[in-house]
Amino acid sequence: MPASPAADTSPPVWEQVLAGFVVFMLTQALIGPVFAPTQEETPILRLVWLPVYAVIAGLIFYRLPSMIRAWPVWLMLGALVLHAFASKWWSIDPEVTQRRVIALAISSAFAIYLGVAFRGAHLPRLLMLCGLGMAAGSFVMVLANPTIGIHQAENAGLWRGLWYEKNQMGLVMSAGAVAAAACLASGDPRRLLPSITFVATTLLVLATQSKTSLLCLIIGCGAIGGLWAMHRGGAAFSIVALWFGVVLTAIAGYVFITDPATVLIALGKDPSLTGRTDIWAALMRDVAERPWTGFGYSAYWGVDSIPAEFIRLETQWPVPSAHNGWIDLLIQLGWPGAILTGGVVLLAAVTTLLRIPGAGAREGYWGVGYLLVFLLLSLSESVLLSHANLPWTMLLAILARALAAEPRALRAPLARPVRGAYQTAPRIAAHSGHARRLRPIPVR
Repeated sequence: MPASPAADTSPPVWEQVLAGFVVFMLTQALIGPVFAPTQEETPILRLVWLPVYAVIAGLIFYRLPSMIRAWPVWLMLGALVLHAFASKWWSIDPEVTQRRVIALAISSAFAIYLGVAFRGAHLPRLLMLCGLGMAAGSFVMVLANPTIGIHQAENAGLWRGLWYEKNQMGLVMSAGAVAAAACLASGDPRRLLPSITFVATTLLVLATQSKTSLLCLIIGCGAIGGLWAMHRGGAAFSIVALWFGVVLTAIAGYVFITDPATVLIALGKDPSLTGRTDIWAALMRDVAERPWTGFGYSAYWGVDSIPAEFIRLETQWPVPSAHNGWIDLLIQLGWPGAILTGGVVLLAAVTTLLRIPGAGAREGYWGVGYLLVFLLLSLSESVLLSHANLPWTMLLAILARALAAEPRALRAPLARPVRGAYQTAPRIAAHSGHARRLRPIPVR
């Protein structure tokens, strides 16, 4: 195990490869279409995750001293996991709840590992490399096996690459684009791969025609670009840019609150969000039945779930999830679970904003960009407190980076005068061939 805390150096290549492998698995790329083409959980799919869990355990053990220093995050994670596990006692499917709580604990532990092992710009660079690899794989799948890489029936002609459907690829590719933008803004001289990744992932987002993914890409990369410009432009530019940002955000918020239908139509969206508002209304009625407990962690949307079957009959659609992270959390764990998770998200947001001047600049403002993407996703996808999900993993990694003790090598040293520094020059010069040409500096 490392003898000292991680410095501002890249983890060894073998560690990056193993961590990248786990990130790849968390995106659900390839394994779903290959091992579970009908999108049902199978015994083979569970076995596939066993080597992943073994890799996670090995990586955590390798970084054990750093993991212990992240004890505040462990306490918060413990509270979340224990609450989810407790829901087993009132869950409508206790077996599924127990199994997925274990998966939640393991994947969340990996998130803390990422936060403490990949400091500075190394985490966005890891995500950027993973995004580039998955983008290349998606292009190959589209060309070599279009029956998997391209939608054939519903959404025919739209690309889905290595995933079940286009939205999954769009969200992963938008995350890769945000990571590539952060690498470009971090000051790292290695710019070729980030540039290629940014172009490739952006093209794939466009190929999905997923407006949510495109909006995530624009907001995440726009935040990184804006902070980078403010950093380079000086105090006056920063004040003007901040003022314009606040004004534009206030105007956009006012328009959306007062006339959301017009905004959605302008974005090419159905005002009912493709029937999602009907789903949300039906789900909130079920939330009112169990406001303090919910129906159990990951239990509501099971194949044999009677409450979910009523939702599907009412909406006339095989609804797979709430398509809203907060409502999905309410239906699983009730208001206590939603409030507890919301506190973790809020803490991650506050600590990320506080790190902008120092650590945030070193990582290319990736934490801010990704946090905005996550908050947007939480309103349209079930990404909160997920048992095997890249967005939730990255949020916990951001929190771990902020709360874990930062190595000394990463901290900006304070400029201070060195006592007796003016005496150094004559002492060095006295040992050189030019000593006789120099007049000694008097010491008072």
